[in-house]
Amino acid sequence: MGHSGPSSEPDKRALRRRLIAVRNRLTAGDVRESEAALARRALELPELAHARTVAAYVSVGSEPGTRALLDALRARGVRVLLPVLLPDNDLDWGVYAGQDSLARVRHGGKMALLEPVGERLGADAVTAADAVLLPGLAVDARGMRLGRGGGSYDRVLARLERAGARPALVVLLYDAEVVERVPREQHDRPVHAVVTPSGVRRF
Repeated sequence: MGHSGPSSEPDKRALRRRLIAVRNRLTAGDVRESEAALARRALELPELAHARTVAAYVSVGSEPGTRALLDALRARGVRVLLPVLLPDNDLDWGVYAGQDSLARVRHGGKMALLEPVGERLGADAVTAADAVLLPGLAVDARGMRLGRGGGSYDRVLARLERAGARPALVVLLYDAEVVERVPREQHDRPVHAVVTPSGVRRF
């Protein structure tokens, strides 16, 4: 499973389905509780403690909650960038100015996302971030991330690489989503750290 190639795609799809099914069983209370713990753990990360600009995202549904963390970073004076999904699945960016600066945007048949209102900074804005919080469904013992499959963050990572930018790459997950192995492909890059409600793991 470790090698790239067509065989890893069905594996990824099956794993995604399994992980999403588990998330969908969480209650709103579960999500809230873990959100507070995730914010506490993430704020202890030196990569975030010293960051001036952090590219993040707004969690939706049963995703590990990011909002408490967004507010805590902002309260520290960190410039927080949030993604705006473009029609081609690439990401533009805007500055987070508090919960009331978010608008619910529906993209086609996909679920509604919360995106920053206000000025669009362009797709390259992410290259100025000291740390990038990546959404994901799992991370394995090597730090390989399993994304949702939309490819938006593959493009962000490729853009960072082309720009020679080296931000800390951090994924927020539930404890059970740190797994032994996720199928990897040639272009996959390991992340630097994963934050779960019970702690931080570095790669």
